[in-house]
Amino acid sequence: MPMRIVFEGVGKTRKYYDSQNSLWRQQVVLRDLTFQVEDAEVFTILGPSGAGKSTLLRLVNRLEDPSQGHIMLDGHLASSIDVIALRRDVGMVFQLPAFFPGTVRENVIYGPKLHGTKTGLDGLAETCLAAVGLSPDLLGRRTQDLSVGQQQRVCLARALANGPAILLLDEPTSALDLSATLAMERLIARLAVERRLTVLFVSHDLEQVRRVGQRTMLLIDGHMVELSETEALFTQPQSDLTRRFCAGLWKEEKHG
Repeated sequence: MPMRIVFEGVGKTRKYYDSQNSLWRQQVVLRDLTFQVEDAEVFTILGPSGAGKSTLLRLVNRLEDPSQGHIMLDGHLASSIDVIALRRDVGMVFQLPAFFPGTVRENVIYGPKLHGTKTGLDGLAETCLAAVGLSPDLLGRRTQDLSVGQQQRVCLARALANGPAILLLDEPTSALDLSATLAMERLIARLAVERRLTVLFVSHDLEQVRRVGQRTMLLIDGHMVELSETEALFTQPQSDLTRRFCAGLWKEEKHG
């Protein structure tokens, strides 16, 4: 079943050591975020590098916890859910493919084995590979012997193996060429519909966001600048900062 995600006053700060002045400082990464992602929605998070996009995803599957506020998953506090149980429902694919040592098969079934599944694993591995458009002939291959595009699809298959309700995608096509990127986008769109997945898709690519997202949030310096239907964000922005960012002017102002 798909899940609704609610963010209520979510903030994140981190401590870092300022070696030049020999003292600890606080870095504000996310600032008072309140919004919701609907069941089975493909929700895109747009913003420049350092905006806090990846941190936001990490809070959903509890790789980190908020410093302020809370996140609700299907009406339950994320912080109250056992981390292992939560990650069965919340799959994540990172920007660069990352694997456990071993074969494609061993990686795809890692999660179900961790959760105690002992039977039907070979069939599950084949089904998940087929779902992402890969041949079962790859199951015995070492992950490092695959192309980057194949590797990213294996990462997606591994996330699907747990039967998640939520899929977190952290710039999953950044290492792919345009052809592979478009194929991955079509795959994600199809899986979202077929499996009724709630998808949070992080990207800094304006055109990709227009292709992928149903609704989009623009995040800059940890602050939600605007949230709206994706096409409206580009064609009818409510914020002048949104207009400048979508026109490619924000980077010039920020760094020029």
